Amino acid sequence: MKTKLITSVGYEKLKQEAEYLWKTERPEVTKIVAWAASLGDRSENADYQYNKRRLREIDRRVRFLRKTLEDITVVSTPPSDTTKVYFGAWVELENEKEEKLNFRIVGPEEIYHQNDYISIDAPIARACLQKTINDEVNVKTPNGERVWYIVNIQYENV
Repeated sequence: MKTKLITSVGYEKLKQEAEYLWKTERPEVTKIVAWAASLGDRSENADYQYNKRRLREIDRRVRFLRKTLEDITVVSTPPSDTTKVYFGAWVELENEKEEKLNFRIVGPEEIYHQNDYISIDAPIARACLQKTINDEVNVKTPNGERVWYIVNIQYENV
């Protein structure tokens, strides 16, 4: 089950996406569907079929976004103890081979199109929670257990 947390920046992005889809893209697609339908035979009209499908996709995404925005908890301030890893933290890990990982722990709806964001539900994020700098983080992977050490923890306005 997904954790229902989001940063204030992530919340605003979802809100803007819902507004754009509903107020800009949907009316444009609706006009195209109406125009294509007026041409007659809809069964062989690619404009009609494609845009009708796109309209369903938009409606489905808007319903999802509205429900998500209603049910989600916005975390807008850093935790009181910024020496530990919590939601919204930028975490830097290093292993004994001196390989490094840098990521921010965010809500599951924020990770798309962001290479350095991971969901709070991800195993490595769960393993990091409530740890401090120099703590060992053990993560079970399909290739066995990996050991990392927390090198840095930072917070910005979440």
